[in-house]
Amino acid sequence: MIVIDAVTKRYPDGTTAVDRLTLEIPDRSITVLVGPSGCGKTTTLRMINRMIEPSGGRILLDGQDIRERPVNALRRSMGYVIQNAGLFPHRTIIENIATVPRLIGWDRARSRKRATELMERVGLDPALAKRYPYQLSGGQQQRVGVARALAADPPVLLMDEPFSAVDPIVRKGLQDELLRIQADLGKTIVFVTHDIDEAIKLGDHVAVLRKGGHLAQFAPPPELLSAPADAFVEDFLGADRGIRHLSFFTSAGLELTAEPIVAEDSTAEQIRAHSIPQTPYVLIADKEGRPLGWAHAADRADGVRHELLPHGHAFTLGRDSLRAALDSAVLSPTGWAVAVDAEGRAIGVAAQETIASAIRSAHAERGSVAGGTGGTGGTGDGLERGVLA
Repeated sequence: MIVIDAVTKRYPDGTTAVDRLTLEIPDRSITVLVGPSGCGKTTTLRMINRMIEPSGGRILLDGQDIRERPVNALRRSMGYVIQNAGLFPHRTIIENIATVPRLIGWDRARSRKRATELMERVGLDPALAKRYPYQLSGGQQQRVGVARALAADPPVLLMDEPFSAVDPIVRKGLQDELLRIQADLGKTIVFVTHDIDEAIKLGDHVAVLRKGGHLAQFAPPPELLSAPADAFVEDFLGADRGIRHLSFFTSAGLELTAEPIVAEDSTAEQIRAHSIPQTPYVLIADKEGRPLGWAHAADRADGVRHELLPHGHAFTLGRDSLRAALDSAVLSPTGWAVAVDAEGRAIGVAAQETIASAIRSAHAERGSVAGGTGGTGGTGDGLERGVLA
């Protein structure tokens, strides 16, 4: 565990970056520091590995004051990932990843073997091993940065806005990769971001800091969204925090109907048989069962083949959240969300009204659980984590 005990950082010009910050960062979990510019997020992170020395207070790592450890040994016991990866431009990818193992005395063969293993773990093609950073995309470079930080198997991983310089699609992939790696390795991760969606997706616990390095709230994401501590936290979370909260309700029990799903080569009789009163449309699926789009049932049965209406994006039942299901329904021109299995085959559809009913039931169940346990804290109760749509 990392304990930040009444830590202050004050600069000679009188600027206070962090003011008596107290925080307990649990082992084997992701703790995210989030807040506006100038709230002391990066300063706090750098004080953990003594790149910046505190002006007051103390930081304990597994019960020991970090000032009692040699600074080089301390830093080598912590992986560090920054924005834009910070790779050595004159070294190959495999040499970059092997940097810390070589520094702590591993021989060349062992270091390169470890680097090769980590390339696979972070989703990098081994064929990239002999390339240089400039030959890789931004997302690939960030993966190298994560691999390098993990190379000596440190128990602690510090990450300073590591994904903020890449496009949204690559960023989502990197976030998913980090969650997958964490599920396998169980590191103690301290992650800095200014993006509340990223904080909610990645964090087991989220620390919201305000200007001047004051802690506004420290809580698991569901508690943060349902019960912000004050007006500042509520404003920082944004007007759509209720929608974000749906990310923690599973779609597993959502009621679906498979009736409107028909094959692309269905006969008029089959189409009529699959029509339902609730919608004039049928969902057309290809021969593998993947959804293609919506067609007007009566026109299709009469042999009139207009261009298919898009089905929006499908959601994976059980894996994705009610937020993803609602988003799918809202984006569909028919108002119906399409559910697929892990292989992308259409298994059913759900109307917006059905999803709304599931949301009400989930809230009622949560309220019952909270009432029975005396609070709303914790990340259990069957909540999904890290499934932001």
